[in-house]
Amino acid sequence: MFEKQIVIPSAEEILAQQPLPKPLAAIKRERDELCKAVIKGESEKLLVIVGPCSAHESKPVLEYVRRLGKLNERVKDKLVLVPRIYTNKPRTKGVGYKGMFSQPDPENKEDILKGIRTIRDLHLHAIEISGLSAADEMLYPENYAYVEDLLTYVAVGARSSENQMHRLVSSGIELPVGIKNPMSGSIPVLLNSIYAAQSGQVFKYRDWQVCTEGNEYAHAVLRGLVDSYGNDIPNYHYETVMRVYEGYGKSNGEIKNPAVVIDANHSNSGKRFRQQIRIVEEVLQNRLYDGDFKHAVKGFMIESFLEEGCQQHDVVFGKSITDPCLGWADTERLIFDIAEKA
Repeated sequence: MFEKQIVIPSAEEILAQQPLPKPLAAIKRERDELCKAVIKGESEKLLVIVGPCSAHESKPVLEYVRRLGKLNERVKDKLVLVPRIYTNKPRTKGVGYKGMFSQPDPENKEDILKGIRTIRDLHLHAIEISGLSAADEMLYPENYAYVEDLLTYVAVGARSSENQMHRLVSSGIELPVGIKNPMSGSIPVLLNSIYAAQSGQVFKYRDWQVCTEGNEYAHAVLRGLVDSYGNDIPNYHYETVMRVYEGYGKSNGEIKNPAVVIDANHSNSGKRFRQQIRIVEEVLQNRLYDGDFKHAVKGFMIESFLEEGCQQHDVVFGKSITDPCLGWADTERLIFDIAEKA
């Protein structure tokens, strides 16, 4: 039984009520092209998608993004920094805080309409104060339309990469879409997901039968895997990256723009947030010593916030209420190091 609670306006209505101003749209278009150039191999820069595990409150996220915008001015010749503003939070057991989209106040009940308005305000202000458009996870494909004009990078999570609707919707997105390996770590499944997202599709989306041309910017994200006993197994090492790269090659050009992004947290770090530094350093070293590896690895995902670690409730300003994150000082040092070795 479904109890109807609140009528949610269409995405077209919401976008008309909270439009992206033309000056900010111009910034986003420029940022989109920078990201596309990295994935396509037309730019030697590294893509760094960095920010909190989940954006649970606007003020600390905006302070974080403001700092990131200033940092971007110092590294933009080597890096493309994209703030993580993740507003949908997957839950392993399906219950708990599900992100700002559903719960704009994590201490109160769900209010999706308020959540949609809140995240649009957050993204708009973030671009305005930093000059950076953001990344978000497409956890629910039907929600994507409410933010499609604001994002520069879209992530498909490990639990979603085998889902047909995620693959189909990704095929119609004109932005880099990072598809994470499934929880099992299967490389063939990951490559099949990328192939599907890069292919033209016909399907029902919202109220329409739609046709897409395929998204050549869909690419692999390695986030580690979980074995049948629940153990985290990393997959950022040289051998796995090269297996993915070789898998692209075996497609005989059917999968375009071979690209791998390394997620330094999640099962790669076992959620030991400080291990992200060591993982990034190892990957950077491998890029220095192997040309194919360097060609394959286009960037990193890093979980970071103003304060390191995590907390159960929103008490400390700028500290994650979900997975633990690097603090700002460590993040700044790491980004400078990535820029130096890019």
